[in-house]
Amino acid sequence: MADVHHETAIFSGHVQGVGFRYTTLQVAKEFEVAGFVRNLADGRVRLEVEGTAADVAAFVAAVEERMHGCIRKAERTSVERPPQFRGFAIK
Repeated sequence: MADVHHETAIFSGHVQGVGFRYTTLQVAKEFEVAGFVRNLADGRVRLEVEGTAADVAAFVAAVEERMHGCIRKAERTSVERPPQFRGFAIK
């Protein structure tokens, strides 16, 4: 199986209790991506997403655009690796 582009994004700011995970799930339906979004115990939100580099970049940009008033900082890392996810979920 061919490698896919995988990105981990950690969002901080006022990102819990504002519909961030639900919005991310809805945005994911607009792109060919797989992965998950989850709240972290320290108040941040973790996003794990994979797909083509273009789809992943467009998806993360769309999440940042829709939630721009809540995000103070986004830490992003990416790698190429074999696919690990099917569908997109809230965890």
